[in-house]
Amino acid sequence: MKVVVSGASGLIGTALVRSLRADGHDVTRLVRRTPTAGDEAQWDPSAGQLDAAVIDGADAVIHLAGAGVADHRWTDDYQQTILRSRVDGTTTIASAVAEATTPPRVLACASAVGYYGDRGDELLDETSSRGAGFLAGVVEQWEAAANPARAAGVRVVHLRSGLVLSPEGGVLGTTLPLFKLGLGGKLGSGRQWMPWIALPDEVAAIRFLIERDDCAGVYNLAAPEPVRNVDYTKAIGRALHRPTLATVPRLALVAALGDFAREGALVSQRAVPARLLDAGFDFRYDDVDAALRAML
Repeated sequence: MKVVVSGASGLIGTALVRSLRADGHDVTRLVRRTPTAGDEAQWDPSAGQLDAAVIDGADAVIHLAGAGVADHRWTDDYQQTILRSRVDGTTTIASAVAEATTPPRVLACASAVGYYGDRGDELLDETSSRGAGFLAGVVEQWEAAANPARAAGVRVVHLRSGLVLSPEGGVLGTTLPLFKLGLGGKLGSGRQWMPWIALPDEVAAIRFLIERDDCAGVYNLAAPEPVRNVDYTKAIGRALHRPTLATVPRLALVAALGDFAREGALVSQRAVPARLLDAGFDFRYDDVDAALRAML
């Protein structure tokens, strides 16, 4: 296959490109800077610029780029950065897909379980309604931005990912040094549900969905068994053989992280991958203890 990937330098993108190339697929990476390698092509999502010729003839386009939601405190300006990076980037890619002389068979776009908002113990699948809050609104606009490709008849897949676990980055990689020192602990009450997925399963699920012509629309990319934050915390401790007795109080999290704490670290989203399982995807890691033992 010929595959075009945005966000190829991120945690998921790096692993995905490595996996595709290991199986002999031809990958073009979209970059914002001047290309320095033969497998790179330039685009400017903020200006809506991507030459449709880059897309022409590709079998699949996988769009993973977007500003990190946990990279900065959520000022009004940074919230706009989060929104615009997703909407503008997706619009640019989807428009190029629609304009290509020979469009790809599929456009797979990153998305997030943030769509569901804070839902307590409610079991959430792809038919669940949109929740409240900033991130839920971002996801709604983010997914709608793929409409130009959909209108052109291209199969569009939305990858609503949960917490992607890897020691190489993301939330787990960032907090790992604290856990190794025995300073890790639950966040707030620890009772909030965390939809998680191991990085190898995230990559495998993306590949599964782009290769299956009968898969379109929204898919929750999360392990079949979401866990509460306190149980996730204990599982890291067991994998590292370290205590996890600390608690980060809710008020301290809100003081340090502001709105991100309210909509990220402290929200409860018991999301399950109903459509992915129905399609026949087989998770390698469906148990958080097994996943963390393997990775750590």
